Amino acid sequence: MPTVKFPAMMKYYVENQSEFEVRGSTVGELLANILERYPALKPHLFDSKGSLHRHFNIFVNGVHVRELDGMETRLRADDRVILMASAAGG
Repeated sequence: MPTVKFPAMMKYYVENQSEFEVRGSTVGELLANILERYPALKPHLFDSKGSLHRHFNIFVNGVHVRELDGMETRLRADDRVILMASAAGG
């Protein structure tokens, strides 16, 4: 199963876990399975139209999904998926 790593600021929504395994053959399926387990996380990841918030980035094995196939990016059992919130400020 792919391993998902969460940012520290969001660990509260996933039982204080910084990473855990989740089933999913694509990034979109993996996120759906995470939200099934942790529904309170949904408004922090997706906007009201169901699109991933712009300040959120997803990496598969260190490569941003926008450089792959986005939410349709295929996953293997040994993949590492990192969810990362963009930092802003000055």
